[in-house]
Amino acid sequence: MPKGGSSAKRPDFQDVPAARRRNMAAIKGRDTRPELRVRRLLHRLGYRFRLHRRDLPGTPDIVLPGRHLVIFVHGCFWHRHGCNKSVLPQIRTEWWEGKLNRTVERDAQNIAALEELGWDVLVVWECTLGNEAALQSKFRVALGPPGLARFRECASGPT
Repeated sequence: MPKGGSSAKRPDFQDVPAARRRNMAAIKGRDTRPELRVRRLLHRLGYRFRLHRRDLPGTPDIVLPGRHLVIFVHGCFWHRHGCNKSVLPQIRTEWWEGKLNRTVERDAQNIAALEELGWDVLVVWECTLGNEAALQSKFRVALGPPGLARFRECASGPT
């Protein structure tokens, strides 16, 4: 059975030019430019984090365990943001639509699973990286002051 649990047969892509196949094969799933920009910004702001925790649903890009918060850095095209960077290709439209819709469904399932486990989830879209001041503000609001993590109070009150 192919990865992801689907029993559908993978297309053979023989009609796709070799140059296009090489280009698509070179696209990375981690340590992408947008992810690196977010990591550099967080570090510069004084936040410390872990990367790609495989024990969490969806393997979040950035994990701040002390703040119980995860950050996904989503590419607008791959995760169907709806901005001008998320235009559906004109070739193999049905295949791309199915593939990208499955990605969106998987994103929603992973976010729901993380929230059920008590994690806060922040999604940063590729198209928002141009406005660094707004992104800094978003991080400061979501994360609080850098340095000591703001630990959650347990049900019995602070210790």
